[in-house]
Amino acid sequence: MTPAIRLRLTGLQKSFGATRALRSVSLAIAPGEVHALIGENGAGKSTLMKILSGAHAADAGTMELSGQSYQPENPHDARLKGVAMIYQELNLALHLTAQENILLGAESTRWGCVDQATSRARAQTALEQLGHGGLALDQKAGDFSIAEQQIIEIARALLLQPQVLIMDEPTSSLTQADTEKLFATISRLRAQGVSIIYISHFLEECSRIADRYTVLKDGETVGSGAMKDATLDHLVTLMTGREVKDLYPRTPHQPGAVVLAVKTAVLARFAGRNVSSGHGSSVQPTCSLEVRAGEIFGLAGLIGAGRTDLLRAIFGLDTLTRGEVCLIGADAQAATPRHRWQQGVGFLSENRKEEGLMLNQSIADNLTLTKMNTFGRGGWVQQNRQQRAAQHWVDALRVKCRDSAQTISELSGGNQQKVALARLLEHPAQIFLLDEPTRGIDVGSKAQIYQLVSELAAAGKAVVIVSSYLPELLGLCDTIGVMCRGELTAIRPRADWSETDIMRAATGST
Repeated sequence: MTPAIRLRLTGLQKSFGATRALRSVSLAIAPGEVHALIGENGAGKSTLMKILSGAHAADAGTMELSGQSYQPENPHDARLKGVAMIYQELNLALHLTAQENILLGAESTRWGCVDQATSRARAQTALEQLGHGGLALDQKAGDFSIAEQQIIEIARALLLQPQVLIMDEPTSSLTQADTEKLFATISRLRAQGVSIIYISHFLEECSRIADRYTVLKDGETVGSGAMKDATLDHLVTLMTGREVKDLYPRTPHQPGAVVLAVKTAVLARFAGRNVSSGHGSSVQPTCSLEVRAGEIFGLAGLIGAGRTDLLRAIFGLDTLTRGEVCLIGADAQAATPRHRWQQGVGFLSENRKEEGLMLNQSIADNLTLTKMNTFGRGGWVQQNRQQRAAQHWVDALRVKCRDSAQTISELSGGNQQKVALARLLEHPAQIFLLDEPTRGIDVGSKAQIYQLVSELAAAGKAVVIVSSYLPELLGLCDTIGVMCRGELTAIRPRADWSETDIMRAATGST
């Protein structure tokens, strides 16, 4: 017997000015079904889900929820109707606490006032569902890491026990351990009859968790079916229109002399915390490492382990309580971001919206920001020259846009990430610090970025990569270090690591 349809979308269309984001998309999902929505950056996935969640209105087409016409007026109305969404671009009020964000618009009340005790208990329960019951409810959302903010976003979506839950890249900032916790939650929700739309560029995740799939390309459906009948190669071909045979290319390179050294550094956030020394006493967690010219050095670890803190300290954004950062041929004491940039160190932040891009400016302005003086004459920017220079990277990374004059906020999250990375690659750096460089990027674009990183190493550049995706580290890096509670606990050649070994080191099990 064919199961009832929980959600049906028919012929949805959407345009933004001259850009047709959706041409005619149809989708049907049963209760208790996990449906993977797959496609390259700019394929229309996020636009489709924003229509479903009430953030946008469709230009044409119909939506039905449990057999009834469904036309949400806004995201809050959609939540009340039983449709919740976890956005790829985190949508938190950073000045409010974790508890206030989780309950926003859905607070428990009594006699016209917020019932604080009941509200707190509900927020705590939502976090415990995700295995993060210890997260500080009274801490401002802006003070959490990006990964922790993603946990808060997911908890908020679960709060009202939705009929349909949309997950847009929910694991993009999560470690493997937290991804496993999320999958356990998805399995429980599926058993309860919740319909889940799962959007991810990690095709292995889609293959593992989804019952059915739909592939979008250029705003149209190009394939759908049962996930058990699909191969990863088939999905990639549908997404890209081409085969991606070698995801982790290895351009030959040979590490040379040490160009970056961190010596017994104590990260500010972990000052005052002690870890076991293994001899019955405790010591402060420290980080020491050396990175060579032509080496790709990966940093693994759980959320909050200190990976991002270490990169920010190297670049001069955060201070060290103790220890030092040494750059060969540069004054180690000049530790401001400006000095680091001038010394040939480039940094890509994991938080592109706050620290990586000017969202109200054009692609060209963002790409050429650090070289604006080279495009000027008489105090004016020569836009033709600037846009030609920007177009090189637009073409090289296949940024999906009208042209380099388009405003960056109009691009999909993955294409924004490409622009942020391209600006860094434009800088003549010798050391590249990349914090989650492929977060939210489709598999075809990841292969391009991996190729670029490999070519940087072949050109004698030193690259340090933070990634929560272990296959990425194992496929790309020469050396991998693992952080646990602010301490760099183990550094080994890539060949000496497995995913299991990394997770044991990250959890302090070795």
